[in-house]
Amino acid sequence: MAEKKFDGVIEAVRYARNGQIEWVRAYERRGPTFSDRVLLDRKTLLERLRSKKQFITGQRQKFHASTFSRERSVQLVKHGDREYIATRADAARDELEGAPVF
Repeated sequence: MAEKKFDGVIEAVRYARNGQIEWVRAYERRGPTFSDRVLLDRKTLLERLRSKKQFITGQRQKFHASTFSRERSVQLVKHGDREYIATRADAARDELEGAPVF
């Protein structure tokens, strides 16, 4: 079975006092490889998810370049007029389970 491609890996997250994601530390796909670490604010991450980019949570494997340990798929969850970034479809707030906080 073919491996499913993803466009980015979220390594860590920072939440604001109101519980929303403020920043994520991530790697983004650049053709056949991935970028160095980048910081994405919530607005930028929302734009990427709205444009159907696939993000996962995970960690880069030491000494293995563009190889990552995969954890959970990140999705855009909508409840009425509110949008949340989460790893669960039933989330009621921004929540990336398993991603360390920085």
